[in-house]
Amino acid sequence: MKRRLSEQQEFEIMKMVLDKFLWLGFGIMAYGMYVMYAVEVPLGLSWMIAGAVILFIFTWVIVKEYEIIR
Repeated sequence: MKRRLSEQQEFEIMKMVLDKFLWLGFGIMAYGMYVMYAVEVPLGLSWMIAGAVILFIFTWVIVKEYEIIR
């Protein structure tokens, strides 16, 4: 038998999952900044763009899931 979650419980779980996306995107962008400094700019820039894409996906999921009005 499956248990149903309340809206508050669902929100707390979603918040924890989306927080991981935020840290992942920030970590990838920080790594890209390091690669830009240590190795070469185009390679680091591609890592920075990958991190930005993850953060944009994070924002899209929040807006789609919770109907945030801009």
